[in-house]
Amino acid sequence: MENAGRILLVTGRLAEPLVRKYGKGCDVFVTPVSVAAFLTPELIVRYLKKAGIRSEDYDLILIPGLVRGSAQIIEDELGIPTFKGPRSAMDLPQTLKALREGFKLSKEKPADELFSIDALKRVEDIRNRTRNRRYIEKALKKPWNVLIGNLPAGRDFPARILGEVVDAPKLGIEKTVEKAFYYLREGADIVDIGMVAGERNLGFIEEIPEIREMLGENGFEAPISFDSLNTAEIEKALDYADLFLSVDAGNIEELVTKKPAVLIPTNQKEGFFPTKPAERIGFLERLKEMALDLGYRTVIPDLILEHVPHLARSITAFQLYREKNPDDVLLAGVGNVVELYDADSVGMNALLAGIAKELSINLLLTTEVSAKSRGSVRELRRAVDMNLFDMPKDLGFDLLVLKEKRASEWRFEPAEKIIKAEERPIQIEPLYFRVWVENGKIWVNAHRGTELLLTITGEEPNAIIDTILEHFGISPRHAFYLGRELERAKTALKLRRSYVQEVELFGGFYGNTKIEKV
Repeated sequence: MENAGRILLVTGRLAEPLVRKYGKGCDVFVTPVSVAAFLTPELIVRYLKKAGIRSEDYDLILIPGLVRGSAQIIEDELGIPTFKGPRSAMDLPQTLKALREGFKLSKEKPADELFSIDALKRVEDIRNRTRNRRYIEKALKKPWNVLIGNLPAGRDFPARILGEVVDAPKLGIEKTVEKAFYYLREGADIVDIGMVAGERNLGFIEEIPEIREMLGENGFEAPISFDSLNTAEIEKALDYADLFLSVDAGNIEELVTKKPAVLIPTNQKEGFFPTKPAERIGFLERLKEMALDLGYRTVIPDLILEHVPHLARSITAFQLYREKNPDDVLLAGVGNVVELYDADSVGMNALLAGIAKELSINLLLTTEVSAKSRGSVRELRRAVDMNLFDMPKDLGFDLLVLKEKRASEWRFEPAEKIIKAEERPIQIEPLYFRVWVENGKIWVNAHRGTELLLTITGEEPNAIIDTILEHFGISPRHAFYLGRELERAKTALKLRRSYVQEVELFGGFYGNTKIEKV
């Protein structure tokens, strides 16, 4: 496809202006169908033949990505290579550029979907290269890489994510394993067992081998890190965990281990924490030297990433430390920033992962305790994957959730007669429905009076509403209402938000804040 030559873009009447705007350099064939999504390969063949399009006229045909069915039919009938373009005309420049560079389009999948698949495949290729045994053996000979359990980490590997199971002893073994499974499926590389501050739970620590065994039985050979400020607990865990967090000046002499240990610039026993970057760096460097003299084999400094209003100074500390110590493997607790800021976590995790990439912070610790931090592990994983490339932009995959990369330019001409919408009184029906979300599915209870008639569950609103219509006779107004609620429930599931029937998903800034002109 490197020399695609003359390209014909097929579209519908409504999309013609956009296709001509974004498909410059190509000819445009406008079918008599208004919406391109209503086209089929058979219809396109009929229209092109009627227009007299011949095999010698074009080197390639692109049909809309929204067309259902295979473009092979068109190619067979006309003798012109035919492929699916993007679903949006605004993605035509990227598609045409990819064609010139030899990108292979599909006859079944839209071009923009292929870009996403291709980008994620490139991510997996990078990760697979760093999983190669010879690559790992060679990399571990360099001072800026370490081995944590069976997992290599450092400059020559993607940033590793630690998912912290907070207050694990309170959860118990089963809930801890359940949370660990969740983190690993979401993209975590290491399971961090967080102990309960101010308590001593030595019995729970003896269960760590069982946790590891249960993870292994389900295909997860992930390292386990241990996070506690209690010296007795850390001593007990030395035989069980692969990585130890929170070693500081107060317990460093009591916890000498050959396993990797994270050093933090504090003395928890004395309540000491140097706030100024230069003091923090000096203190941590002395602590690191002391640890190595004591017999620690692998130390991983953590300058402590503070939340706002001290975020800038802690990032400064990380940067200055990295300049002085280019070979150290570093850890940062990004979850501390996300948890203590009432803002959506997606952008915050993306920015923190970008900072970590720039400063070569190799281990990122996070958790999902509060509702606002839910999804942080997956967001961090996507951000780390994006940062495997030089510029985390135009990759084919992104972290845009509520906002979009480009604004849509779709607009339809109104009819001559325009009617203002007015709400009518609602007729109370004896049949009513209660909608909720649970375990990744939408659930609907059908009631008549106080009687619960039926429960319907599924993941797609269309399937649920079809099932309801199959079993019950409801008014058009009631059907519209259910459709709206089911779509909102589906949106809540996608965004991992709570859903309450008839309550707006987005309040606060988007829903209730009115900006006054001054």
